[in-house]
Amino acid sequence: MKKSSLLWVMAGAGLIGATAMQAARAGATLEPKAAQPSVLSPRDVAAEGRIVAYPGAEVVVGAERSGRLERVLVEERQTVAKGALLAEFESDELRAALAEARARIGEAEAEVRLAEANRARKQQLVTDQIVSTHDFDQATRDLETSQARLETARATVGRIEAQLRKARIVAPIAGTILLRHVDAGETIEAGDKVVTLADLGRLRIEGEADEADAAALAAGAPVTITSDAYPGRSWQGRVEEIPDSATLRRLKPQDPARPTDTRVLSVKVAFAEAVPLKLGTTVELRIAPKR
Repeated sequence: MKKSSLLWVMAGAGLIGATAMQAARAGATLEPKAAQPSVLSPRDVAAEGRIVAYPGAEVVVGAERSGRLERVLVEERQTVAKGALLAEFESDELRAALAEARARIGEAEAEVRLAEANRARKQQLVTDQIVSTHDFDQATRDLETSQARLETARATVGRIEAQLRKARIVAPIAGTILLRHVDAGETIEAGDKVVTLADLGRLRIEGEADEADAAALAAGAPVTITSDAYPGRSWQGRVEEIPDSATLRRLKPQDPARPTDTRVLSVKVAFAEAVPLKLGTTVELRIAPKR
């Protein structure tokens, strides 16, 4: 009797164990698989990089003259067109000077017309032998003097107009305002920064590859780009430019074991697809070696 009961207990335990194993297999089947990281070749060239704008796509707009800013018309992250007005100096005195200089042009033009008429009369009188040639020469000199005054007045207008153009600070390229360095009411000097402007549609990567990897680098080579800002994601690019000379490292390496005083090649990498990465972001590069 005891032997029969023992057999029944063992059979029940075996059934329970089999049921548990089946449930575990089912759970393993239903559970989604984790994404596998992309496998990189050990021969790939590792490099650090930073996202920068193409030459001419990022500019610091400065003041061409000193004075008090009357208006600053843009905000950070605002998109502007080429030639858009960014800021303007107070220019009431210059505008008054321009009006005065233009009035002097009118006076000088009147003097020229009078001198031309006088010279024409003197020429006729000389022909009729009523006056001497000396009188005609004097009239010619008066005309030339009047013409010189007119040219001086016109030059003065041009100079003031140029000063007024410098009072208007405009965007040299189309782009986005990254930084606004000044506010309305500030007095600034010539050369002071006003805004930093960049065309965010023209970005690439400046990477730093160890000079020992120079033989493995080739223009057009595919590049895998990753960033700590987007863990688990990667983007594709290509080597666009390889310099002819090595330079000192400018970026601090992500790996503290890597030396900072080695010479590197500043490799330029173009994006092969749209990326959400910001200007100035530090990235990691894996460059396929030359075949």
